[in-house]
Amino acid sequence: MMHIFGLDFTSAPSRQKPITCAICDLQATHLSVQACLTLPTFADFEAFLWQAGPWLAACDFPFGQPLKLLENLHWPEYWQGYVEHVAQLGKLGFEETITHYREQRPPGDKLHLRVTDRLAGACSPMMLHRIPVGKMFFQGAPRLLVAGVSVLPCHPTAADRMAVEGYPALVARHWSQRRGYKSDERVKQTPAQRAVRAAIVAGIRSPELQTLYGVTLHIADELAEQLIQEPMGDQLDAVLCAIQAAWAYTQHEHGYGIPLGHEVEGWIVNPDS
Repeated sequence: MMHIFGLDFTSAPSRQKPITCAICDLQATHLSVQACLTLPTFADFEAFLWQAGPWLAACDFPFGQPLKLLENLHWPEYWQGYVEHVAQLGKLGFEETITHYREQRPPGDKLHLRVTDRLAGACSPMMLHRIPVGKMFFQGAPRLLVAGVSVLPCHPTAADRMAVEGYPALVARHWSQRRGYKSDERVKQTPAQRAVRAAIVAGIRSPELQTLYGVTLHIADELAEQLIQEPMGDQLDAVLCAIQAAWAYTQHEHGYGIPLGHEVEGWIVNPDS
């Protein structure tokens, strides 16, 4: 059995908007969701990272930055080096550096993408506003490094605590048909989004999940209903990340499903990446 975690991350955790973690067990190809826990502070997240292994977690934040940005800023072109540099800059220094860099770039070339972002249809990890994945990178990646987690593929170590990069939208798209299914703003939360969440939950509980991700999912009816009813979608996204983590673990003899050559930028784990 392998302990599997899926983490829906935020750059500013609080009791109202915590980091959400799906706690799961994987036996062969059967993934069982035990609970969804909340981590309302970064101290809680750090303590989570130090819990004894073996485990594999998929975290919903970019682990790396685009190689083009590293080259242009003359940052170290290896993951540990530039993550340590970013940590030394501090939050304000990192955000000012990215903002100033973007201001000097021509239109259409301000927000670079990693290879994996293009394939996944994800935002640039340089993005600081609207969807602040750049802030999530700043808060997440250095903590993975300090905790001594084996970060795949960027910084693999002998640790039996392993982290891969997840992107729950990739799982959701199979059943959402790219329709919105969540919102953090109450005024934008609609019955239509709830219907899409219901379709996603039905999909991940169906045999189709095994066809797509090579695993089957068990989740109690009560918890499944919580995923449908929660309008912000945090618990649902955590479970979707856990599915990606479980798939990656089934590929552990094949590099966890991560192709070679993306050790600097990072890679989102997904079977069709």
